[in-house]
Amino acid sequence: MTDSTADTASTSTQGLTALALVCTLTPSPKPSSSELMARHVLGELEKNGVATSSVRVVDHDVKPGVQVDMGPGDAWPALHQQVLDADILVLATPIWMGHPCSIAQRVIERLDADLSETDEQGRPIMYDKTAIVAVVGNEDGAHKTIADMTQALSDIGFSIPAQAGTYWVGEAMQTVDYQDLDEVPENVASTTAGAARNAAHLARLLRAEPYPAGS
Repeated sequence: MTDSTADTASTSTQGLTALALVCTLTPSPKPSSSELMARHVLGELEKNGVATSSVRVVDHDVKPGVQVDMGPGDAWPALHQQVLDADILVLATPIWMGHPCSIAQRVIERLDADLSETDEQGRPIMYDKTAIVAVVGNEDGAHKTIADMTQALSDIGFSIPAQAGTYWVGEAMQTVDYQDLDEVPENVASTTAGAARNAAHLARLLRAEPYPAGS
C-alpha cells in the first residue's frame, strides 16, 4: 500500500465507532472470557482506526420483550441508543448447551423491535451498520452460534462482512476457559484480526455509500 492510499484509508475511517455488547452470564467485576474476546476484537478494530466501547449487558436490567422500551426500569433503551450511535456492533457470547447464551438471545429479541423502525428515508434504522460475532466456550457449537447470531443480525438490517465470526472453543467437558490461556492461539488471533479488519472496511464503504431507500 502506498503512503497516499494509506492516508486515504485512514481518513475514511475517521469517526467510525464500534460497540461491543458482551453477553456473558457473569456480572462485573468478575473476569469473563467473553469480555476478554470482545476486548481482543475491539483492540483489532482500534488498529484500523475505529473508536471503541464495551458494555457487559448482564450488569444492566434489560427486560424481556420485543419492544424498544419495555417500561419503567428497563435499561435497554439506553443500550439501544448506544447501538444506534455506533457504526459497528460486536456481539460477544459464550456457548451454553450448544447455543448462544440467554443474554445474547435477549439482545436479539430486543433488537427485533427495530424491524419496524425506519429512518427519515424510510429505511430500516440498522441499515449502514456492520456487525460481527465473537464466541467462546468449552463445547461444540461455535459455528452454529455464529450462524444463529449473524442470521438474526442480518434480518434486523446489519451488514455482515466476510468471515465475520471469531471464536475459541476449548476441549469438550474440560475447565480451561479462553481467559485461562497463556496466549491466544495464532489461528484465533488471525481470525479475530481478519474479522475486525473486514468490519472496518465494510463500515467505511457503507459510510461513503449508504444503502438506497426503497421506491
